[in-house]
Amino acid sequence: MTLHADDTIAAIATPPGTGGVGILRLSGADAVAIGEKICGTLPMPRTAAFRDFKNAAGQALDQGLVLHFRGPASFTGEDVVELHGHGGAVVMDSLLNAALEHGARQADPGEFTQRAFLNDKLDLAQAEAVADLIESGSAEAARAALRSLQGEFSARVHELVGGVIHLRTWVEAAMDFPEEEIDFLADQKVLDQVDDLLQQFTRLENEAKQGVLLSNGMHLVIAGRPNAGKSSLLNKLAGYEAAIVTDIPGTTRDLLRENISIDGMPVHIVDTAGIRSHGDAIEKEGIRRAKAELKIADRALLVTDTDDELAKDDELYAELPAGLVVTVVHNKIDLRGQDAAISERNGQTEIYLSALTGEGIDLLREHLREAAGFTGQGGSLSARRRHLDALRKAHGQVQTAKSQLTDNRAGELMAEELRAAQQSLNEITGEFTSDDLLGKIFSSFCIGK
Repeated sequence: MTLHADDTIAAIATPPGTGGVGILRLSGADAVAIGEKICGTLPMPRTAAFRDFKNAAGQALDQGLVLHFRGPASFTGEDVVELHGHGGAVVMDSLLNAALEHGARQADPGEFTQRAFLNDKLDLAQAEAVADLIESGSAEAARAALRSLQGEFSARVHELVGGVIHLRTWVEAAMDFPEEEIDFLADQKVLDQVDDLLQQFTRLENEAKQGVLLSNGMHLVIAGRPNAGKSSLLNKLAGYEAAIVTDIPGTTRDLLRENISIDGMPVHIVDTAGIRSHGDAIEKEGIRRAKAELKIADRALLVTDTDDELAKDDELYAELPAGLVVTVVHNKIDLRGQDAAISERNGQTEIYLSALTGEGIDLLREHLREAAGFTGQGGSLSARRRHLDALRKAHGQVQTAKSQLTDNRAGELMAEELRAAQQSLNEITGEFTSDDLLGKIFSSFCIGK
């Protein structure tokens, strides 16, 4: 994303389609002037008023509400104007074209939020929480994103940064007085501070793991032989008839994707074609796609409808990608008079259930939550994979700093590790971030946000 900070940008801020209201948003130095050209006059800031909307030729386009916010007291920190018209694609496109006629530029994806970040209205973690809130797949995910947007996650990161800076101050002060350095490095108080800081890292990492799960969810693929009950299992987990179920083997030919929630944990679940060595051209293509999906799965549910042990050298196992985490689901216990059960065999979880009656489905749900490490505790914070990676990197650097203190009594090396940890933490909030990373982050946002 190339930033042109002097441009006035415009974008439709509501989803495409037909609705009662559609919103056109403008931001920049000429936003007020462009708004006046479209509406005639603008009301007082932060006050809505009814206006007719016209294009550059004076033709009526729509009528609705207009409001504006004077910078820096706005979302972007710049002058912002919003036109609330009727929510139709033609109407919204006409309003956008009118703004462009008067000198605005079509906003890039995420450019409004990027300007808010660059104008110090949000830090980078808060900016990313905006997108997470919009894209949240569950009520818990939305609450977590809102907490991060309100600054709770950033405050915790800043607390860690403060602890690192405090330690750096002590270490570097000791280095300025060499005759005192040995006494400093032997001070138990310093070691206690390091240990306390490491505990803070662990607590925030655990919360960030939950945040990543809430944001990304688990990518779960259902695989197995034809007619083993894969589609029935999908329907039972989803809670509705998402897939067609018949007694005919090979009913599922293509991938069927559903987004579900398991006690607050988002799960992106994929039902696949039954894997077998024969079939028509369409079924073979479905099997190829199933194998490709398994390569990117977090976990697979390998469904069988028999009591036979699935040996590691079985033809079905041979089709699974190396390193894939698998849970074996023994389906159709209702036909064999078995009870629902869960067990571990050869380091692998096996669950006995009935996708038809639902017996044992709760065992599977609980297993998936535990396998992902999802606690579902209130107060979670929205986080992304890059946040967790940065936390782990900084945690490791502070741990190395402790080793330099306890093993080597090397103040300079300890100070260098602490400096690196501070930089890693600053990458989370954007105080130290490359332009390439900023472009990648904001380009993933929707247009108009």
